Amino acid sequence: MINFHGDMRVEFKIGTNKMYKIKDLSEFYTRIIDKSFYKYGGKLEFIHSSEMFEEESKPLLDFILKYAEIIKYANSNSNSNFRYYGKALSETNILLSTSGIDDLFDILNRKKVVFQKDYNTEEIDFTDEQPKIEFKLKKRNDGQYIIEPNIDIFKVTIVKGKQYKYVLDEKKLYRCTKEFENNNLKLLELFRKNYITEVLLGKNELKQLFSIVIPKVKNAIILENLSEEEIEAYRPKELGVKVFLDFDKKNYLIADVKFSYGDYEFNPLDESLHLDFPRNMIQETKALNIFRKTGFMFDSKNLRFILPNNDEIYSFLTEDVDYYMQKFEVLVTQKFKENQIRQPKLGNIGIKVENNLLSIDLKNMDINISELQDIMSKYSLKKKYYRLKDGSFLSLEENKEIDFLDKLVTGMDIDYKSIQDGEINLPVNRSLYLNQLLKNMKGTEIVKNAEYRQIVNTMDKELLEEELTVPKNLESTLRYYQKTGFKWLKVLDSYKFGGILADDMGLRKNYTNVICYCRLCPKYTTY
Repeated sequence: MINFHGDMRVEFKIGTNKMYKIKDLSEFYTRIIDKSFYKYGGKLEFIHSSEMFEEESKPLLDFILKYAEIIKYANSNSNSNFRYYGKALSETNILLSTSGIDDLFDILNRKKVVFQKDYNTEEIDFTDEQPKIEFKLKKRNDGQYIIEPNIDIFKVTIVKGKQYKYVLDEKKLYRCTKEFENNNLKLLELFRKNYITEVLLGKNELKQLFSIVIPKVKNAIILENLSEEEIEAYRPKELGVKVFLDFDKKNYLIADVKFSYGDYEFNPLDESLHLDFPRNMIQETKALNIFRKTGFMFDSKNLRFILPNNDEIYSFLTEDVDYYMQKFEVLVTQKFKENQIRQPKLGNIGIKVENNLLSIDLKNMDINISELQDIMSKYSLKKKYYRLKDGSFLSLEENKEIDFLDKLVTGMDIDYKSIQDGEINLPVNRSLYLNQLLKNMKGTEIVKNAEYRQIVNTMDKELLEEELTVPKNLESTLRYYQKTGFKWLKVLDSYKFGGILADDMGLRKNYTNVICYCRLCPKYTTY
């Protein structure tokens, strides 16, 4: 049984033919946990196990046990001062929280429940049908219009759950859908809040009703004895939204907005306009709020929206513009098209070795070399983009071309001033490092001259298999793997490279065997 006196409490009975009230929910919980035997009366005694309950009753049993456990431990842990005035929670019933109402309704949906309200007891149905609450807009004989509900709105009770709202009348407890809640209940609560049972409207007020109220509660108001001509005179036509996107002289993103109803078009930001036709103010407000949520500000001088922040412009171009195109009719200028997000491209890269110098040709980059240092600085700071001087955006996210330039410049300690003409000149011993970087540049055309190809293609393990003679003064000193290192130095020598090969001897002392070869002093020396 459910008691309703401002709050909602539920009591339970147990039995087969004759029902017995569960007087102490804490004790009932303990009996189930301990599977103890208990006698309720002359016709009901059993071992308290969940298997003893009908399958249909088990969801309700789980509900009782869940809340009975809370009651038991709340009362056992309450302090002595609190117990002086009584127990923390009642042991005879469960006070339903908002989530508790939702849980109980799930269990009792489409069942009859004994309900006590204002000391009157009756059976009511729990149902997920929608209550028959409507509001009728009618034309009176004097030419005025009236809105009135089809029920006595003060005889129903609205109960709030956590996820749902419920309507309680004399016969049923209805669980309302979100649509019903946002339409019919919203209007019902408006009437009740203002203690009115009807609203009288003149013709001028009818425009506001169709423009503001009906769009909010579109399914709650039924039009009665109104001609189609009268309805069309007050019902707004479908709202059309046009957005014109452009960049101004400061490279701020600007948006001119036009609203249209049929053939009539106007600027919604111009408050000086006095428009005398039905408008859908709800749709208009939602459309304007989209601009505000995106970050646009109101330019009162030019009666348009403006977006001056680079981060927000970049976010708009990467994410929001697609949403705008779905919601509105979007028109753009040529300048807007040019100021889009670009992916940096290196074009083709020329690599050559001449006169013992490694030359890298980057003249075909579509990036202005004068801005390269600033671009790479933003990239090193993990920025998403760089805005070029022409106003367009360069994407720096997951870009292999930018990553290549970063590793090229930082790995070879290149001064940006040395590449203003688009060409980098380096010692030839950087060839192998460059070749490793180029392996990740799939899809980029790389032009290599013959000498560079010979260096990177022949410096591999096959050279180490050649018969290279180890000097006699080193033959007895070097181990087999150190001889391999010696051969590697010989390979470097053949391509005019120098090198140092150091070997930890594993003696757990600060002693290292070093073979050094220097082209300025062509000797192999061990230390």
